[in-house]
Amino acid sequence: NESVIATQWGEWRPRGGHRLWAAPEAMPRSYAPDNDAVEFEFAGDRAVRLLQHVEPQTKLQKEITVELDAEGTGVRLTHRITNRGLWPVELAPWALTIMRGGGEAIIPQEPYGPHPEFLLPTRQMVLWPYTDLSDPRWTLGRRLVRLRTDDARAEPQKLGVANKRGWAAYRLGETLFVKRFAYAAGARYPDLGCNCELFTAASFIEVESLAPLTQLEPGATTEHAESWQLFDAFKAGESDEELDDALRPLVEA
Repeated sequence: NESVIATQWGEWRPRGGHRLWAAPEAMPRSYAPDNDAVEFEFAGDRAVRLLQHVEPQTKLQKEITVELDAEGTGVRLTHRITNRGLWPVELAPWALTIMRGGGEAIIPQEPYGPHPEFLLPTRQMVLWPYTDLSDPRWTLGRRLVRLRTDDARAEPQKLGVANKRGWAAYRLGETLFVKRFAYAAGARYPDLGCNCELFTAASFIEVESLAPLTQLEPGATTEHAESWQLFDAFKAGESDEELDDALRPLVEA
């Protein structure tokens, strides 16, 4: 069922799949209606370029180039946002992948280190006002952070991190989806320093990556790349250690 959001600019519909937003999130900017068809053109034998019309209110134009690997399940996505307005806009490309409910999203913890050998913090972990870490949908392990869907729990949950290891995954049965993305040390990221975020509400779940913030001048374009891979017959135990041991050779290959 679509959960329509009414904004002062019209109705926004979460159609699922994959989408490109401009961070940080704001109402109504993030929810500019995108119900019109997009232009497309083939970019070689294995790539397609998808171009949205300029958003009349924000003056932003979004596009995604999707390129398949010659073999296997690999896909590379290049997200671009162009400022078609008359003044600079500060933003960051934000890639949100909506997954089929019934599984769990997975992001890596930073490598564990004992005290007092390690005295300084290793990364940011950011919570939203509605985040409840006592919610049973969360599993916070020493190696992994996991978030599962639950049809009976409609209240949203969200968490963001500075993901220096550059990958996030979603497991549904024995199918594993992995996305990879960059982390730029020293760059200024949205949402108190996040380049990776997870969100769920009932069966809805997103695995998100973000680029650094940029001051986008009129006519300028900023990019953000992701690479995707799909694995079948993925078998792993339920413990933090068992799941991490099964993931590691796939995400670090």
